[in-house]
Amino acid sequence: VRFLDWVLRCLRGEFGASRVFAAPVSAVLWPRLGASALLAACFFLVLIPLSLTLGVLAGMREGGLADRLISLASILTTSIPPFASAVLLSALFVFSLGWLPGTSAMLDGFSWRELVLPVAVLVLYDFGYLARITRASMADVMRTPYIRTAALKGMPTGRIILRHALRNALIPPFTVIMLQVNWLIGGVIVVEFFFAYKGFGSLILEASLGQDLFLLQACTAVSVLIAVATQTLADIGYGVLNPRIRIAR
Repeated sequence: VRFLDWVLRCLRGEFGASRVFAAPVSAVLWPRLGASALLAACFFLVLIPLSLTLGVLAGMREGGLADRLISLASILTTSIPPFASAVLLSALFVFSLGWLPGTSAMLDGFSWRELVLPVAVLVLYDFGYLARITRASMADVMRTPYIRTAALKGMPTGRIILRHALRNALIPPFTVIMLQVNWLIGGVIVVEFFFAYKGFGSLILEASLGQDLFLLQACTAVSVLIAVATQTLADIGYGVLNPRIRIAR
């Protein structure tokens, strides 16, 4: 009975009161979720073009110089955890060069400069993994008979890549991109805490440390909802990109 009552209140947007912030949970949750959504949007705007471009370039000439350099850079960046890259980037751009602020608390209002380091840390850790997935998929597609046939017929390389190879090569990266939303929920906890960014990740940490049950319940429910929604979109998008996957009529 209490569970059903809690579900009905959640559907109405009533999550209870936060003991840490001494305010309704909804008044705290949605602004922080919006701040993390902004961070995630900037992350994907940088990650997707960068990773897909490098992955396609590496997969087009498997074993070539570009492939080896991109693969090496991808492995090196992926092997550095976010908390380590945050320290390294802060030491370089904050303390040594003084180009960027060391925190992203937005105390003086919104500032794009304060988003640079959090986004850079997230992209630096994740772009190598997505680039490697794209590279492997592109290399497999470039070895298929229909691509070789098109090349033997004299079709321009750009047309082969853009019209025939790219769509099939993007199927695995698309699934990985949608999975990054779930990883991002956990990854932003470290980044937001390090840079004092007031987002959803730091809110989960504050609720856990403060033993704020109602706030933690709301954060968990929202996290599960985001995970289910992104996986549903991934399944739908996978079917659109791959015409061979169809629901039996």
